[in-house]
Amino acid sequence: MKFRNLALAVLCLASITLSGMLQAQNDPGPRPGPAAAGSFFPSLNANEQSFFNQAQLRFQEIDSVSGTIPGENGVGLGPTFNGNSCAQCHAQPTVGGSSPGLNSPQNSIPNPQVALAALDSATNTVPGFITAAGPVREARFIKNPNGTLDGGVHDLYTIQGRSDAVGCVLGQPDFVTAANNNNLIFRIPTPLFGLGLVEATPDLILQQNLAATQSARAALHIGGSFNTSGNDGTITRFGWKAQNKSLLVFVGEAYNVEQGVSNENFPNERSAVSGCVFNGSPEDASNLLNPNPLSPNFGMPIGTVSEMSSDIVNFAAFIRLTAPATPAPSTPSTQNGAALFNSVGCALCHSPTLTTGPSIFTGMSNIQYNPYSDFALHHMGSNLADGIHQGGAGPDQFRTAPLWGLGQRLFFLHDGRTADLIEAINAHASSGSEANTVVRKFGTLKASQMQDLLNFLRSL
Repeated sequence: MKFRNLALAVLCLASITLSGMLQAQNDPGPRPGPAAAGSFFPSLNANEQSFFNQAQLRFQEIDSVSGTIPGENGVGLGPTFNGNSCAQCHAQPTVGGSSPGLNSPQNSIPNPQVALAALDSATNTVPGFITAAGPVREARFIKNPNGTLDGGVHDLYTIQGRSDAVGCVLGQPDFVTAANNNNLIFRIPTPLFGLGLVEATPDLILQQNLAATQSARAALHIGGSFNTSGNDGTITRFGWKAQNKSLLVFVGEAYNVEQGVSNENFPNERSAVSGCVFNGSPEDASNLLNPNPLSPNFGMPIGTVSEMSSDIVNFAAFIRLTAPATPAPSTPSTQNGAALFNSVGCALCHSPTLTTGPSIFTGMSNIQYNPYSDFALHHMGSNLADGIHQGGAGPDQFRTAPLWGLGQRLFFLHDGRTADLIEAINAHASSGSEANTVVRKFGTLKASQMQDLLNFLRSL
């Protein structure tokens, strides 16, 4: 009888919590209207703005194998790839954002990875986990066939059959078997707006910010540690597991992994099987001669820094000089939601404010900004664990996802498993998660309070 009564009490408590959650209104969804992001940092001088504008165009460049297809003049696609342009995946709500999808209120952009499968006569099959409604995804295998750890990206497509890759024979990975063996996980593109401020934030500021919440975090059983470079011990901060040190490293790896373009950071071709390598490496490099046919210096060893620099230098510059997303105007509901965000404990990981250090870019030195992240690693439990090790990050550890710009984001969590903000919050709770107490406190809010908190998040 004691056990039965205890079970009934637990069930009753769960029902009360669930009932409170069901009374809440739905996630308001992505904010409609123009994109509140995508421009350069407002204090930049004229030369810096010009660099940003030129770099943004390079970010939108479309790659083919050797740059010979009209409209696809970038060089180096493949042999394996997930996309053919940075802007293809970083598209919502505008260039530099996260994954597009059909539920966008701004413009219904289908997942471009569907059409990409057969572009230019390629013979790829669209994997079952890639749909027109999105999200854009990359796939990783947790283990190798012999049981050792894998963790690497297995690109969706190959250049086999493409009109500019005659003779290449290279099959796609066996995603079906990997899925059947629970050996397949996904990642979606991270938003890039404002990351120059993150790069300009000294390690000491991040360390002090984490230390300032130590006792409050301990009271809620929240840990936190930084991923660091194995060479100099400094904090790494970019990527889902904070595995990349700088924006230049971040984009160099992405260019090599996601589009298959070898570059000065990652000079070796991936999947370089015989018959599928058509260019010398690195395919992306600094320009000895001006490659811009619209420039008066075309074909000469002179030009703007953008023209003479490699793609990855331009990609990093575009990201580095972008302004953060602009939040929506404050309302009584979002003000109350911000207070609740703090009181339930969300802000202990999603730090509202950080400060940059000295920067070479105009107006970006020693300023406060609002990323809503501590950029530290936290154990997120069995529900979100992906089994992947990256640097010092273990199988269930992830960098606190920055929440700025969340108001116009379509998909949530590292794998894009949900487009619903409530589901994303609840997914933070599982065995071993540092967020369990915070999620429980969220679940005890009144329906109106919960709605205010959701409204606040969608205002960011």
